[in-house]
Amino acid sequence: MGSKYVDWTREALIERIVQLEKTIQQSGSSAPKFHKQKSKGQRPIDFSKYSTRKIALRFSYLGWNYNGLAVQKDPTPLPTVEGVILQALEQCRLISDASNPQGCEFSRCGRTDRGVSAMNQVISLRVRSNLTQEEQGVKSNDPREIDYLNILNCLLPKDIKIHSICLRPVEGFDARFSCISRHYKYIFHGERLDIAKMEEAAHHYVGEHDFRNFCKLDGSKQITNYKRTMLQSRILELNNGFYCFDLEGSAFLWHQVRNMVAVLFLVGQGLESPGVVRELLDVSHTFPTKPVFEMASDLPLVLYDCKFPEMEWIEAIEGTKNDRTNTTIYSNWLELQIRSQISTMMLEKFRAESKHSNNAIRINLGDGKGRVMAQYVPLDKRELHESYEVINERFNNKKQRTK
Repeated sequence: MGSKYVDWTREALIERIVQLEKTIQQSGSSAPKFHKQKSKGQRPIDFSKYSTRKIALRFSYLGWNYNGLAVQKDPTPLPTVEGVILQALEQCRLISDASNPQGCEFSRCGRTDRGVSAMNQVISLRVRSNLTQEEQGVKSNDPREIDYLNILNCLLPKDIKIHSICLRPVEGFDARFSCISRHYKYIFHGERLDIAKMEEAAHHYVGEHDFRNFCKLDGSKQITNYKRTMLQSRILELNNGFYCFDLEGSAFLWHQVRNMVAVLFLVGQGLESPGVVRELLDVSHTFPTKPVFEMASDLPLVLYDCKFPEMEWIEAIEGTKNDRTNTTIYSNWLELQIRSQISTMMLEKFRAESKHSNNAIRINLGDGKGRVMAQYVPLDKRELHESYEVINERFNNKKQRTK
């Protein structure tokens, strides 16, 4: 507190740093050497001396600050949700190496894109335990186990929090392959949209269909079966003019939900009839491959729930540590609500009808900006993407050439 630098300006501090760097270089030393004793928390740990156990974690995150869920091999513009969680697991010595998820049998339920949020995402992995293998099977020993939930929540940022844990998943449990269904919600504002027509179109998604015209094709995955089953598909009214596309299915293709929503918006704007969904699902006639159209924005999409066989989930219990987590979540919510109220004031101040020409059409993509077109071209008149057979073959040929 008594340092002479306390009252220095930013510019003066920068100048002083530059002077010190020059002094270090002239003395032939690359940097000053500090001998700081490591804290007890940073001492290496011999994981071979500890038992491990397979657990499942259920958590929520707000996705707009992250480069999607899955950790990537290459650097990403934003951190990934998994990357942050794995770093926290390593920091509290529950796993040995955050850069090697396979080493702890790591598995995720549903991969989400950049910007997408989740309320009940699930991962499974093997972590360090205080109990022996025999003790882990007895529920009365649970209070002696590591407090996984609160320890991790103290390290995780305010927009990623774990709310449930399963200490004894069923034999062979895997967060990805043990999932029965995935439930998505897409939030949108109903202004200038015919909700009744969107609801009619949404019903066509229910059942087993070929969804190749509602996804992004990827030759590296070599997918040939695009049939997926939708268990429910409906439009729900929320509040303040907002609605939700409520969709549950056994499995989903890459970008499937956002493409489904994009078509619903075209119907809601009166640019396509509700029957266009049925036509896009019939790949043997009107649309053998996907017509060119933009998918909906990532921000409004939420992986709302992931359903599994009956499991013993333990919720975060009340107490000082959990109160801290709840306070953090409430504080974040309140901050966003205040920002929303202020943004509403600004909107009301500048609110006006669109100034585009009479012939211009703004395609709704769920982000409030959309895309302006001088003239709308119906889907059945548009250029078609290549078929999955062509894309798969080109990928294989390229792979052969690089060998």
